[in-house]
Amino acid sequence: MTGLRFDLRDPPPGAAALRAEVRAFLAEHAPRWSPEVRARSWMGFDRDFTRAVGAKGWIGMCWPREYGGTERSFLERNIVLEEMLAAGAPVGAHWIGDRQSGPLILRLGTEAQRRKFLPRIASGEYAFCIGLSEPDSGSDLASLRTRADKVDGGWRLNGRKIWTTFGHLCDWMIALVRTSPAPEGGSKHQGLSQVLVDLRAPGVTIRPIRDLVGEKGFNEITFDDVLLPEDALVGQEGAGWAQATSELAFERSGPDRYMSAHPLLEAGIEALRGDGAAAGTLGRQVARLWTLRAMSTAVAGMLQEGEDPIRQAALVKDLGNDFEQALPERMRDVMDTDAMPEEMRRMHAYLTQIVPTFSLRGGTREIMRGIIARELGLR
Repeated sequence: MTGLRFDLRDPPPGAAALRAEVRAFLAEHAPRWSPEVRARSWMGFDRDFTRAVGAKGWIGMCWPREYGGTERSFLERNIVLEEMLAAGAPVGAHWIGDRQSGPLILRLGTEAQRRKFLPRIASGEYAFCIGLSEPDSGSDLASLRTRADKVDGGWRLNGRKIWTTFGHLCDWMIALVRTSPAPEGGSKHQGLSQVLVDLRAPGVTIRPIRDLVGEKGFNEITFDDVLLPEDALVGQEGAGWAQATSELAFERSGPDRYMSAHPLLEAGIEALRGDGAAAGTLGRQVARLWTLRAMSTAVAGMLQEGEDPIRQAALVKDLGNDFEQALPERMRDVMDTDAMPEEMRRMHAYLTQIVPTFSLRGGTREIMRGIIARELGLR
């Protein structure tokens, strides 16, 4: 049995100066964000803000300069992410491209793909989404039925994806699809590949799905004989399952897995400053936050060193989701909603409605615990 290792990491050189620079930048933009925008956090989509972030060099920070990056460390990138989430900045227009699509293209894409996509992600021009889940598949992702069949000059794509975050607003999708049948008696994980899909191509239909708040963050996307060029394939044909699961380490371990409700926690601490009766509850939340932060930073360090911390990332996501989903209730434990300052009350109302979705994004709690159980030798 392999241990679940989380090595503590020191701040990178220049961390304080970088944090101060990001805070000054955010202070210029924050006055126009409503409490609901701040509560939405990384699910807020604002292309103008994303372009401003790109101009500062804070998208694709770890990528080579020749592809639009600034060659900074994962730990420096984490500082920028933490400050963005703490402020409730609407970072959704670049979040997925920066977090996982860009790193996937950098690692496995062709040189032409790197030069086409990475600088445009880094500048905020291209927004990406991920095509994984499908109707009727539940959490059995490998049972997907979307197909990309070889044709003259490329691929013909047919099928559907569902729960696609920002699909109606994005430019490109990296989709996991079947490119060959699973071998008889073999694993259904075989024969899967990842392809780049232009979401404005003929045959792509996007149907937004309204959530409890009435917003359209998720989408169902249908592909009807969508023609993809030959170079739409990302990585190796048939290696899509391993590529996609490795990619999820980037998605599951970052600060967005425990800071989605952070502006509410800060508002509660400010509103209850000096309230001795609330100190214990608030202190426990802060202690959990700092523990999760140390774990997430450890995973960032592992990624920096070229490791593949799939199981550690799953643990960060599972524990982080528990923490951020419980925050609205913990705030209500120490303060009646009627007594909350208006901005805090509005954030609390919004988050109370959307926190159930936090454990769906990036894989359900059951999937995370299955991954962790295998690591511990329990499954």
